[in-house]
Amino acid sequence: MTTSPAASPRDAGRDGQGLKLLAVTACPTGIAHTYMAAEKLTQAAEALGHEIKVETQGSIGAENVLSDNDVRGANGVIIAADKDVDRSRFVGKRVLVVGVAEGIRHPGELIERVRTAPVYGGEDGGAGTAAGAAASAGTGGGKQRSVGYKALMNGVSYMIPFVVVGGLLIAISLALGGHPQADGGLVIPDGSFWKHVNDIGVIGFTLMVPVLSGYIAYAIGDRPALVPGMIGGWIANTGALYGSKAGAGFIGAIVAGFLAGFLVVWIKKVRVPRFVQPIMPIIVIPIVATTALGLFFIYVIGRPISWVFTHLTGWLGGMTGSSAVLLGAILGLMIAFDMGGPVNKTAFLFGAGLIASGNQTVMGMCAAAIPVMPLGQGLATLLRRRLYSEQERETGMAALFMGLFGISEGAIPFAAARPAQVIPANMLGGAVAGALAGTAGVTDAVPHGGPIVAVLGAVGGVPVFFLAVVVGAVVTALTTVALVDLSERGKGGRGAPAGAAAAPAVTVAAGAGAGGPSGTAAATGTRTEAAPVPAAAPASAPAPTAGEGDEDGVGEEGSAGDEGSAGDEGSAGDEGSAGDEGRGDRAQAPADGHSVPSPSPSPEVLSGYLTARTVRTRLAAGEKEAAIREMAELATGTGRVTDVAELVRVALAREAQGTTGLGEEIAVPHAKTDAVTAPVVCFARSAEGVEWGSPDGTKARLVFMIAVPEAAAGDEHLRILALLSRKLMDPDFRARLQGAEGTAEVLAVLAEIR
Repeated sequence: MTTSPAASPRDAGRDGQGLKLLAVTACPTGIAHTYMAAEKLTQAAEALGHEIKVETQGSIGAENVLSDNDVRGANGVIIAADKDVDRSRFVGKRVLVVGVAEGIRHPGELIERVRTAPVYGGEDGGAGTAAGAAASAGTGGGKQRSVGYKALMNGVSYMIPFVVVGGLLIAISLALGGHPQADGGLVIPDGSFWKHVNDIGVIGFTLMVPVLSGYIAYAIGDRPALVPGMIGGWIANTGALYGSKAGAGFIGAIVAGFLAGFLVVWIKKVRVPRFVQPIMPIIVIPIVATTALGLFFIYVIGRPISWVFTHLTGWLGGMTGSSAVLLGAILGLMIAFDMGGPVNKTAFLFGAGLIASGNQTVMGMCAAAIPVMPLGQGLATLLRRRLYSEQERETGMAALFMGLFGISEGAIPFAAARPAQVIPANMLGGAVAGALAGTAGVTDAVPHGGPIVAVLGAVGGVPVFFLAVVVGAVVTALTTVALVDLSERGKGGRGAPAGAAAAPAVTVAAGAGAGGPSGTAAATGTRTEAAPVPAAAPASAPAPTAGEGDEDGVGEEGSAGDEGSAGDEGSAGDEGSAGDEGRGDRAQAPADGHSVPSPSPSPEVLSGYLTARTVRTRLAAGEKEAAIREMAELATGTGRVTDVAELVRVALAREAQGTTGLGEEIAVPHAKTDAVTAPVVCFARSAEGVEWGSPDGTKARLVFMIAVPEAAAGDEHLRILALLSRKLMDPDFRARLQGAEGTAEVLAVLAEIR
């Protein structure tokens, strides 16, 4: 839809006239930050005398959706989001785009800045595109990712399925339908079933490069950039169009994608007659951008690529009589550099061409280097899982399988996503593998690489060949992990440091030594405690035990457990580990023999997702990773956690995307994972505070951990968690939560969330 530009809001709100504002908040997981930013913006607008409507795009879907009438009458739009938000409905409006954390940190400042934000689709040049979004964010726009990063990751995310499907179909067809040849090669008979499967896989591989390019362009220039991006990527990967035996590969596709995206953004700025405007995005822009980009690639970029291919081939030819170790290292570097691009193809075709002349050692060096990249990157996802997203880990498993069949393209998604870390690591591992193969004179009689050719008998010097592949893959994996970890540390601690030491802990069974009716512990799972577990009271003692599993020792006020003898929720200690919810619903007999009525049940908090078992009044951990681990172990007492390590990993991966420290001494780490069977909410307080990388520099003293199953999107519990997120923005609520003296009081304060 197209709206008429609203009156200039520069002076609105300064003479008693309030602004009519709209906002959209969204974060990748859509559990906490989305709603906190919405609440902060609402509070700030009300305080400044403005009217605002906020659309939240959380895990339960879009709520409070902005209507056409809302947009028509708005003076400005604030988008506080860490994921893509459709801005086409805001044509003609001033649009300010920032990261979701800015909506929490500086809501008042955003309201002031939206007065002068660029107009989306207007004469200021389409702030609604990714490029325009960066401009509208302006200086100090917060923690929003760069345009280039978002565009690159958008292309990679769409490319990955094509890599996985194409690579696995090719590998499966070779494994099940390939017929070994006398020279050790593997051929699939024409017209056979497996040949057709192989052809389908080849189509997937053929499409992956244009898809990468197309969706990079799409993230920058929206829909009009999709066609020029895809066609540009196809041209980049088809060397025959510009006189080269090898295309530019995925690196050329990335270049084509960015060129297409920014070219479309530039064309959008051109002022055209009103009658032409409706056909601009569907006819004029795609045709002009596609033609210009295609011809530019063929006549300008293509010629240097062809020149590089020709001269590299000649240079390698002059090295055939030099040191085998040096030649192997150089070939390994070239094979690993662009994986299908001109440099890779030069080395591969050079080795393949020498087979016919009887020199099989050069191809042996290439064959050892070819599988190193996918094997190394797949191994890296296993070594340091927390550094990778779920999709990347799945791609890593597929890459391992592709590496066994010599399909180096399995590593392309990793190289495209993190080129500065992955490409050098690939090259180092490839050089090591090639050098080792050259040292031992490994040979390969067929133009292919990977363990599959050794298994089929095409390789001479098989033991050293496998040694070279393994060593190269390990070098690649370790280098990748080191560089990625170093990169994450350099981004201001957004990710939890690798190998951070956990706080000293003693792991005990929850409820150990606590007798229920049958003398067994009522609660299950493990708990990490900061202090030694005090000895249980003698069996003859009529009073409850002194807070087994309770970090408070003998109770916060010196009593036998927190808040009195009966314990909260029937537990003998703060978290109820000694028979949690099992003993408290019976009256306890004190030493004088008089009966004491059962304590009143604790109020239900967050529909039962947060209970006495998941409250800790004193957090032992002193740093973020240890705190997340401690709270994950606290959640095991509910019986809803099936894999503590996986829960911790997903929570830390979320931290790597951006800190969940919200400022004002609050942190809300959260995870959406099948490591939990049902929603769990944990709460802990830290007296000293935990450094969480919060935007305002404060240490986190109030920490909520939220874990929900993957399939939980849209469930009622997410609405309740949204209420929690909003409530945390209330200073009085936080003060009372901080001042609550024990678990019962904490639960009473949290019960206000309705």
